[in-house]
Amino acid sequence: MSLPGPQPTLITAAKALLARDLRLLWRRRGDAAQPILFALLVVALFALALGGEPKLLQNVASAVLWLSILLAGLLSLDTLFRSDAEDGSLEQWLLSPIPLAWLVAVRVFSHWLTTAFPLVLISPLLAELMQLPREQLPALLAALALGTPLLSLLGAVVAALTVSMRRAGILLALLVLPLYVPVLVFGAGAVALAARGFDPSGPLLMLGAGLVVCALLAPITAAAAIRIANS
Repeated sequence: MSLPGPQPTLITAAKALLARDLRLLWRRRGDAAQPILFALLVVALFALALGGEPKLLQNVASAVLWLSILLAGLLSLDTLFRSDAEDGSLEQWLLSPIPLAWLVAVRVFSHWLTTAFPLVLISPLLAELMQLPREQLPALLAALALGTPLLSLLGAVVAALTVSMRRAGILLALLVLPLYVPVLVFGAGAVALAARGFDPSGPLLMLGAGLVVCALLAPITAAAAIRIANS
């Protein structure tokens, strides 16, 4: 009788899942560029609609930048677990000796790394398009660094709830947008405080606290939702 092979560890499972996601993303490079192009389009349309007036652009710059990144992230949210459900990978997750919440956390990190992180990298360019003063850029980058992972974690819970539904894109957006509102308020509020010369640490601390709480609870909640959907 053959002895069972060594059980995968959390780290090896995370590396394998992350490598798989990156390989699949490389094969769909056009899809990976869609959030960036969408965010650029939204910002460019706002700039054109406001007539390129620097004062008007500066007044709405932080809100427009956050809104563009939030909406761009919604483009790929429906596919967070759906492709795995369609090809049977999600059932293998349920049978795996690795905790499902850990696999969900790795998938959320992969989603943030491939969709939100590139948007954070190009946010200085978007800020220039919206005439955002450069002294406000550190507050914007700090808010995005804390807020975009929070958006991915909140979106993962709703995506897990709707993973068994077909064509759940509109329903997913309706469910997740109310959860995104506090992140949008605190993220844009931090930049607004910096614009008035105040310390933006209050909204940033709220975003950090929300990120810590969601990092602990969101993978567990999403894993429970996946189990219910596949029961």
